[in-house]
Amino acid sequence: MGNCFSNDAAGRSAVGGTAFSQSTTSNVAIDCFLLSRGYRGLYSQIELSFSASNLRDRDVFSKSDPMLVIYAKRRDGTLEELQRTEVVQNSLNPKWIHKLNITYQFEVVQTLVFFVYDVDTQYQNLEVKMLKLDEQEYLGEATCVLSEIVTQSDRSLTLDLVYREDSTSSTLPHHCGKLTIHAEECVSSKTTTEMIFRCSDLEHKDLFSRIDPFLVISKIVESKSSILVCKTEVIKNDLNPTWKPVFLNMQQVGSKDSPLIIECFNFNSNGKHELIGKVQKTLVELEKLSFSGEGDNLFLLPSAGHDYHNKVLKSQLFVDKFSESVQQTFLDYLAGGYEMSFMVAVDFTASNGNPRLRDSLHFIDPSGRPNSYQQAIIEVGEVLQFYDTDKRFPAWGFGARPIDGPVSHCFNLNGSSHYCEVEGTQGILMAYTSALHNVSLAGPTLFGPVINNAALIASQSLANGGRKYFVLLIITDGVVTDLQETKDALVKASDLPLSILIVGVGGADFKEMEVLDADKGERLESTTGRVASRDIVQFVPFRDVQDGGISMVQALLAEIPHQFLTYVRSRDVQPNL
Repeated sequence: MGNCFSNDAAGRSAVGGTAFSQSTTSNVAIDCFLLSRGYRGLYSQIELSFSASNLRDRDVFSKSDPMLVIYAKRRDGTLEELQRTEVVQNSLNPKWIHKLNITYQFEVVQTLVFFVYDVDTQYQNLEVKMLKLDEQEYLGEATCVLSEIVTQSDRSLTLDLVYREDSTSSTLPHHCGKLTIHAEECVSSKTTTEMIFRCSDLEHKDLFSRIDPFLVISKIVESKSSILVCKTEVIKNDLNPTWKPVFLNMQQVGSKDSPLIIECFNFNSNGKHELIGKVQKTLVELEKLSFSGEGDNLFLLPSAGHDYHNKVLKSQLFVDKFSESVQQTFLDYLAGGYEMSFMVAVDFTASNGNPRLRDSLHFIDPSGRPNSYQQAIIEVGEVLQFYDTDKRFPAWGFGARPIDGPVSHCFNLNGSSHYCEVEGTQGILMAYTSALHNVSLAGPTLFGPVINNAALIASQSLANGGRKYFVLLIITDGVVTDLQETKDALVKASDLPLSILIVGVGGADFKEMEVLDADKGERLESTTGRVASRDIVQFVPFRDVQDGGISMVQALLAEIPHQFLTYVRSRDVQPNL
């Protein structure tokens, strides 16, 4: 994992941190621009090793000869084979040598399925990939989510192997041994290069308009195509910009000798950013630039149809800082006992429409198809539930009038007057559906009370020595009415172990909401003049990314490890490994 970030603390948190940012107008447009060019982010590389015990003995004159086959389970339920181990001969307690390298993604539920086979002696001279599995003796299977492994204190998870006579059979599966999976984070995920880039004399063909530059860094792969690695923040109206630190890890770039393309763009709010110029350098060459203090001229490629050399510009790129270090990652903190606790707040204001009508954002479809509120809860909850051991989630509603009561801007979704927690993601969905029958939609849209309640829980956990980081999901159909009160609450909450995801549903113009998301570098300020210690808010309108099947809500979750690491590192909290 790792990325470029817009301030020093946030940048440092990139190692083991995030990959995709949704932010203010400038950065949202940039992210869509990057996404259209294939950007999917980079995450931690994990090496999984496997062993089993007490396997079923299917051989008559010797013990079984087991092989493990590992699959990834897609969202549609189909299985994709990832790898086969070697065959361990004559063993009911095998320790396989072959390991699986897999990319860990925080924002995606990565389900793994394992099948163990006893390989018949007559096939053992064949390469394992050539074996026909239906000709081998099935010994059992197990399944888990990658998050369940990496959140264990020793990063080891032991599963019961079950033997299913027939996938259509109603008989209960038999237990037939255990499978242990151990995860190790690759060192390349921890080795980090910090760079500060500066440009001078940026050229702009339109002399009467401003230039708002940002950098995009890509790596060149064997096919000579480029893969986007990260971006900087946008700097407004500056021909000689100095960007905040960029942090890359070796996993992202491959090696110090791998060629990188650094492109400088002029930001355009419509997403059609103008290329100012580019350079191509390896990390080794960038390190030499930093040591020498010299700059490298940007260039532009020849226009289509013209056969002449690159156009060298007077604009130059400088590397004002270049350093390397090894840092603790997000996964180190998970192994050290930190948990993620999910909270949710649902907008029940009247602008959502009558829940009994199909055009309402709160309409519950009898076919079971989730509405936007339900879908956002599912997509965030199904990820975060694996990082919380008790899976008891605070859930609130706001902007509604409970039966025979005044309008409430923070009421318990479960209807209780004493406690706000529900059991798991399904508990949230059940409480949400029940609340639709027990409250009257009203208004206005106020975030302050909900944020203050979440901050109180986070503050109490911190005071009690808890190792929890809280994630509040606010789902709303309209622009917040108490903007300054919300800013005050966010500034106060920025000192706490808390992140806030705001998802806008429906067709409203959410442009005013983007002021709450300070990724661009403009920190929120309270009425007393206090500035937020860090950015804890991510906002996105609800929609799906068509290419790749990852929703914008899931992409938003990719920011959480970065915000978590910003918090713990700024307070010098160690993972207690």
